[in-house]
Amino acid sequence: MAPMDARPPLTLLDSLPPLLERALGQVREQLDGFERVVVAYSGGVDSALVAALAVERLGERAEAITGISPALAPHLREEARDQAAWLGVRHREIATAELADPAYATNPDDRCYSCKRELHSLLAPIAAAAGQACVLDGVNRDDLGDHRPGIRAAREHGVISPLAEAGIDKEGVRRLSRALGLPWWDKPAQPCLASRFPYGEPITAGRLRRVAAAEHWLRQRGFAELRVRSQGETARIELSAAALDRALDLLAGDLRQDLVTAFLAMGFSAVALDLEGLVSGKLNRDLRTR
Repeated sequence: MAPMDARPPLTLLDSLPPLLERALGQVREQLDGFERVVVAYSGGVDSALVAALAVERLGERAEAITGISPALAPHLREEARDQAAWLGVRHREIATAELADPAYATNPDDRCYSCKRELHSLLAPIAAAAGQACVLDGVNRDDLGDHRPGIRAAREHGVISPLAEAGIDKEGVRRLSRALGLPWWDKPAQPCLASRFPYGEPITAGRLRRVAAAEHWLRQRGFAELRVRSQGETARIELSAAALDRALDLLAGDLRQDLVTAFLAMGFSAVALDLEGLVSGKLNRDLRTR
């Protein structure tokens, strides 16, 4: 039975496969066993699902916390706030200082370990002050098979991953989010801005802001799913396969010069369009050639 101060259960708007419905029940049962929780909440679909279920089961005894640094795009910060308000979950933002750590700023291939180590070193005392709350994250089963050094930092701090433990993969996260009525269920994956830099290229606040400005410029022109990879001083634009044909048509007209002028003004020295299109984690290919 859920605790007395839990919210009314989220209603399933769509039927689910039996396996996924059992996994949802497992997550709810696990949450019912916690006295208090702190959710490492980025605003992505995964951590938002954990936050939704945490506030459903625990009410005010669940808190979502977002780490704020130049690596978080401004629009994602706003989306995280809006989603937390929609869910009715207590939400706090904390400043993180991973850029001050050379193990992050020099951008080695385990950069994410340093980032998550910084985040969880800040969440741990917050959780302790909240009455030894358990820290949860949104890691799903698919993440366990990817290059995710940050998971190691989370494990070192005793962070619990309810979705992964229940065997829920990324498709399952989206299907559950849709069935539970979360309006952002189909939100594109949007990793932190540091993922736009090839391993070994230094990361600075200025370079992060430049990438954020470039992506914002494209987003204002109707390109929703995209990356601007920063390779040296060159901006390499990745767009979804569905948007590539439209982009090529527009670049044949006035958009090309407008784009080049805008990106040069931001400080890039050259601009390129990646004809393969958007591939999440594309820069990890470099790891396979070492």
